[in-house]
Amino acid sequence: MISTLHIKNIGIIEDLSIDFNEGFNVLTGETGAGKTLIIGALGVIAGGRFSKEMIRNGEKYSFIEASIFCPENPNSIDGNIIVSREVYTNGRNSCKVNGRLVTVNELKELMSNVIDIHGQQDNQNLLNSNKHISYLDDFIGNEILELKTEYSKLYKRYNEINAELSKNYGDDKEKERKLDLLNYQLEEIKNAKLKVGEDIKLTEEHNLMKNSEKLQENLEEIDENLNNQAIESVSNSIRCLEKISNCGEIYEEKLSELKNIYYEIQELARDISSMKEDIFFDEEQRDNVEKRLDEIFSLKRKYGNSIEEILEYKEKLEQEINEIENLDEINAKLKQEKEDVKKQMIELCSKMNLLRNEYAKIISNKINAELKDLEMSNATLRVAVEKIKDFNANGLDKVEFMICTNKGEEEKELCKIASGGEMSRVMLAIKTVLAEVDKVSTLVFDEIDTGISGKAAKAVGEKLKTISNNHQVMVVTHSASIAAKGKYNYYISKKTTNEKTYTEIKKLNEEEVVEEIARISSGDITEISIAHAKELRKVS
Repeated sequence: MISTLHIKNIGIIEDLSIDFNEGFNVLTGETGAGKTLIIGALGVIAGGRFSKEMIRNGEKYSFIEASIFCPENPNSIDGNIIVSREVYTNGRNSCKVNGRLVTVNELKELMSNVIDIHGQQDNQNLLNSNKHISYLDDFIGNEILELKTEYSKLYKRYNEINAELSKNYGDDKEKERKLDLLNYQLEEIKNAKLKVGEDIKLTEEHNLMKNSEKLQENLEEIDENLNNQAIESVSNSIRCLEKISNCGEIYEEKLSELKNIYYEIQELARDISSMKEDIFFDEEQRDNVEKRLDEIFSLKRKYGNSIEEILEYKEKLEQEINEIENLDEINAKLKQEKEDVKKQMIELCSKMNLLRNEYAKIISNKINAELKDLEMSNATLRVAVEKIKDFNANGLDKVEFMICTNKGEEEKELCKIASGGEMSRVMLAIKTVLAEVDKVSTLVFDEIDTGISGKAAKAVGEKLKTISNNHQVMVVTHSASIAAKGKYNYYISKKTTNEKTYTEIKKLNEEEVVEEIARISSGDITEISIAHAKELRKVS
């Protein structure tokens, strides 16, 4: 259930916190005080659409936060989930669950199991015909759940087989064209005889070729300096040190060091001479390197960013060619498996269809009984179960709630009912029957009393109270009969300060509840209206 709702900067609401309770919560108050804004905020926190026009005048953002008590949810911390949504005038939208950023769709998915809002124009799940089969199946319970679980496994495999069969490359001509292309690519890579690291070596060699003139010029100068100057100078220095080496130990050490340098310079000179010889490339050799690099570059452009990736692609080509060449055999096995799976699915669908048709009559009768209690004795609702051609996640059945609101009229889909009062009561009748199986914990009704009064309003109040035994119910109402049934009553008002309007909310004590019921029923708080309110409250 929703335990606390915090709203900031929505319409005339500046900063408002509401602590809701289990059971029947009733919201009443002045016209235009902000009751619908509170319901709108619940819709926004449930992942609904938000218009920047909802942001309070002069503010840059709106913020809605709700604390939800649902200990069975894996996202809960100490049994609570904190969800929030912040929307700015520039369109930026931030949704969080327990402080973690989520998308609007993730928020909507989470909240779809927490709150269901029924407003004058928004009937959410019950008016979505795609959801009707879920309501019927929930009403049936474990009896159909076992069949659906088994069916779901088969349905998953059925889709996997279809996906595999879709890769059969069409007709024989298409298959041959595909094979020709794959074989061409494979031969192109094979003929290249690529070696890992080859491109790196060739690139280094090509760089040498491009810089050969500069290398030659500098290496010749180094060779000249080492052989004709450095070696000769060091050699002369050695002879001088030999003449004085007996004059002290230090001279012998320096002689030894200088001889080592002499040998190192000789070795270096030989290396430079060898390097100088290696940089001579003829034009044919250069052309061969450039052609090979061009060939490797072309293969990289087509098949991968490196030789390793090209060789991996080659393995995939070989595998795909093998699959296509053996496609008939593979497809034959898949088609046979598909037929086996299909037979099992049809058998399960038949069993589910029988169950759905059986329970459709039961739930229809229960809903019609509720409609009579709600002063719609001429209305008849039928849960229609029809077979469809193609498998879907629920089998081969389509479920649609059909209704005829007056005798002699044509039966129509539930979503096509025009009267707001009739729609409210039909919605409530269905909710009453499904209350025990409905997984949504909080049900919100915005002005469910629209278009009804008298006995009908009293009956609506009774049904709401019944539903609140298993759900948290929030109702915005202008009906004294409905308000009298509330377990927790809240009064919404507005005040003006410094030429700005603000919404306020107050949880009423019993005396205040009676006064509010009196105000709603007669417009004034008099002894007669108070007596009437107490009577309504007593009956409740």
